[in-house]
Amino acid sequence: MYHVYLLQSEVKTKEFYLGLTGNLKKRIIQHNNKETKSTARYVPWRIVYYEAFQSREDAQERERKLKHHGKGMSELKKRLKNSIQNH
Repeated sequence: MYHVYLLQSEVKTKEFYLGLTGNLKKRIIQHNNKETKSTARYVPWRIVYYEAFQSREDAQERERKLKHHGKGMSELKKRLKNSIQNH
């Protein structure tokens, strides 16, 4: 199982990270243990959203669309308005 996931920093709530993994629990622990360079500054992170896929290719395509489609992330954030912290 592969997951596309969205994290939000609990310290700097305007910071988000979108990623893909084959082990969601382990990956979030890695982010919060500062094992990921790109997210280390904004620890701790909380998971806001994830999608599960049977195929890695499908997950990669979804991640790519969210990251590189003009309104992909903004539309996702609109859908999650009650799940995202706005401090």
